[in-house]
Amino acid sequence: MIRPADQHRPGSYAAEVTDLGQLIPMPADPDAVMEAFLGWVEERGLTMYPHQEEALLEIVSGSHVIVDTPTGSGKSLIAVAAHFAALADRRRSYYTAPIKALVSEKFFDLSATFGADNVGMLTGDASVNPDAPIICCTAEILANMALRDGRAARVDDVIMDEFHYYSDRDRGIAWQLPLLTLPYATFMLMSATLGDTSKLEESLKQTTGREVSVIRSAVRPVPLDFEYRETPLHETLGYLLDRDRAPVYIVNFTQRECAEEAQNLMSLQLVGREQKQAIAAALQGFRFDTPFGKEISGFIRNGIGLHHAGLLPKYRLLVEQLAQQGHLRVICGTDTLGVGVNIPIRTVLFTKLCKFDGENTAILSVRDFKQIAGRAGRKGFDTQGYVVCQAPAHVIENKRLEAKSIGADGKKKKFVRRNPPERGYVPWDKSTFEKLIASDPEPLRSRFQVTHGMVLSLLQSPLNDGAWGGGYRRLVEIVAAAHDESRAKSRNRREAAVLFRALRTAGIIHLVRLDQRRADSRGRGVRVDADLQDDFSLNHTLSLWLLDASKRLELASEGYAYNTLSLVEAMLENPTVILNAQENKLKGEKIAELKASGVEYDERMAELEKISYPKPCADFIYDTFNEFVLRHPWVARESIRPKSIVRDMVERYVAFNDYVKEYGLQRSEGVLLRYLSDVYKALIQTIPEDAKSNELDDIIEWLGVVIRSVDGSLLAEWERMRRGEVLDERAEAEALLEEERQGVDVTKNRKAFRVLVRNAT
Repeated sequence: MIRPADQHRPGSYAAEVTDLGQLIPMPADPDAVMEAFLGWVEERGLTMYPHQEEALLEIVSGSHVIVDTPTGSGKSLIAVAAHFAALADRRRSYYTAPIKALVSEKFFDLSATFGADNVGMLTGDASVNPDAPIICCTAEILANMALRDGRAARVDDVIMDEFHYYSDRDRGIAWQLPLLTLPYATFMLMSATLGDTSKLEESLKQTTGREVSVIRSAVRPVPLDFEYRETPLHETLGYLLDRDRAPVYIVNFTQRECAEEAQNLMSLQLVGREQKQAIAAALQGFRFDTPFGKEISGFIRNGIGLHHAGLLPKYRLLVEQLAQQGHLRVICGTDTLGVGVNIPIRTVLFTKLCKFDGENTAILSVRDFKQIAGRAGRKGFDTQGYVVCQAPAHVIENKRLEAKSIGADGKKKKFVRRNPPERGYVPWDKSTFEKLIASDPEPLRSRFQVTHGMVLSLLQSPLNDGAWGGGYRRLVEIVAAAHDESRAKSRNRREAAVLFRALRTAGIIHLVRLDQRRADSRGRGVRVDADLQDDFSLNHTLSLWLLDASKRLELASEGYAYNTLSLVEAMLENPTVILNAQENKLKGEKIAELKASGVEYDERMAELEKISYPKPCADFIYDTFNEFVLRHPWVARESIRPKSIVRDMVERYVAFNDYVKEYGLQRSEGVLLRYLSDVYKALIQTIPEDAKSNELDDIIEWLGVVIRSVDGSLLAEWERMRRGEVLDERAEAEALLEEERQGVDVTKNRKAFRVLVRNAT
């Protein structure tokens, strides 16, 4: 399919190119482009693998390319070739990934390769050089752009990294929408665990009218050795360290298990005196000043890293840096280690092969297993990577007991066998491990769904002549093209009709008479309410409710600042671990009170059922939300969540460390800090200046100082991006850790300092 001439803009990218960009041939015919790129590769001293050369041939021929090759097999170089071919042909190319960290990393890599003027980045917080011919962004941003602009989008080529996220339950639709709505774009889909892609190939060919080439290779540059162990974990670890297989990443599936495993390893002598001295030197000036900091410091000084989402960012960043410097022998972490995390690993050690997926406990999928195992072996450092799996703990213990039961006379004595865990366990053995190794990843699964936001975004999208309308027809076309079975498509069509009628009933959209070019068979079209077009945001639907509800609060009234804070907190996701801790504390206090009063057990249990975590302003929040839904029905599927965490801290004058200790959140400090950061950003970005009282300003200033004094990394990068300042990954990490060593002078902000003093007295 040829892109319409009015959408193709030759010569529209004015940029001074460097390095690879300087090698663009004129004229840029396929043979010349390929020759120029191969010359650049040769000058850099690189040798392309056969699958890379095959991919390059398909790129210059204009085919879609699906790259299914192992981790470390050079997919990044194939992506560079795709960007080069697009740049040579004056096309605009997009690189997408699932997380901002990987998008940022790729932005700097491509800037160094093609020249800074040729590369831009779009994030949810800010944009850098957004008119560049090469753009890096998350998959969600590209999906929203494709949904809104469709055929009119200035998107010629799309490189989608980590494409296995297509099957992600919550985010998979972002990987599918561009394939359905950008028929003129050329796609490159890359992952190490794609599985069967035949349906995807068929759909892409049908949508675009062009061939799809699949590049597969099973050869890893760093081969993997697999081993199943039936020895206790500390013995397995000693076996690996004695054979120079460190760093070892011990995979756990909960944050609690990570911390417990790290604590268990403290009894082992993992590093010698010289190594401890080197670690101490690397930690010079670093502040372990939170309740969990002392434990983290102890782990690290013994050569043990801890890495999971519940930690403060500064601790995770420190572990990554120390691992890169070779100071850590073992890292205990969760299975989420992967995309965007830069930790060198020689050995991946699985403690389990089963995992709770949010609904049930089940054996790992082949895709999950291979994604985790694929992190073993560092290209350029290792000639071999190692993947080790532990047998279930009770199996190992029974084997040990059985060996002990055999006496000197050779006779076996009776012994009590250990039972498997009653909860959170599905049995596995060596054959399970071997099956995961030998099997191909499961076929990608479509996660398409119709939402109010999708309907409204399509109804607001422009037609080719610049007029508004035609969106419902586009929605029907997208549902028909979706990668679902017929039954799912029928369900989605019915859902679209229900949502469309709900928007009409609410007066958000109107049927109007249009000329025949833009109308249905009866001369009708759809127009979205004009006021809505100015303030509707697909990404911040609850922000509109917040603005609406906050107008009902009296600015001069007592408690205005606290009540506004409650509205902001209700808009945000629930940090479950914190709310559970609040509820458990309240229940514990109630139990003690009822026992002291002599209340019977059954009555005590009945009273406990009534207890929940604090929800100030709950009635006001629910009432205003329900009214808002009547006028804005697309919000109905959003959840409003009254809670009190920041408000609780402010009202009771509780400092961060004290709050962590009070609720036992030592292993979830990062969850609390991220939540404080989310509230702070929402207050800054969502509440208008004229709606901020002096007391609310004080709370905002105090919150900012608290976050920076605990761990400034969460705000530092965000604030730099808002100012248009960007640092590469290494410089950003060094800047954040240096800020951590320097600390925050809380006296510089007099307003926030007054609040801190008040809270401390």
